[in-house]
Amino acid sequence: MTLTLEQAQAIVTGALAEARRRKAKPLAVIVLDAGAHPVAFAREDKASLFRFDIARAKAAGAIGMDVDTSVLAERAKGNPVFFQSVSDIVGGQIAFSPGGVVIRNALGMAIGAVGISGDTGECDAECAYAGMAAAGLSRETIS
Repeated sequence: MTLTLEQAQAIVTGALAEARRRKAKPLAVIVLDAGAHPVAFAREDKASLFRFDIARAKAAGAIGMDVDTSVLAERAKGNPVFFQSVSDIVGGQIAFSPGGVVIRNALGMAIGAVGISGDTGECDAECAYAGMAAAGLSRETIS
């Protein structure tokens, strides 16, 4: 199974619906395929300038490291030198904050990632999970 445009658009729509239900700050949402190519993206009105870049860094970090960025954030606390090296190696295109979520197929293989930025990392992540659920896709389970 590969990630389709229809699924990616459903993730974006579902994530933004959850954000409005939560009365979250304006968000940027991006869905990347397994090669970290953008499939769908939206930036809500009044979302700040760098939200796209942060959302993309969260999604790219999740797909690149094969784990949700909430897990990466926890790991980075215990090994900051390594994770700073990772950030340098990938030219800063990784964010160690919740809101980057790996999308997996039924076999557990990564087929893409969602990145969300705009509210707290925890809210961003919950909106990503809601978007994935709206598209009928599973959330990350590896720790």
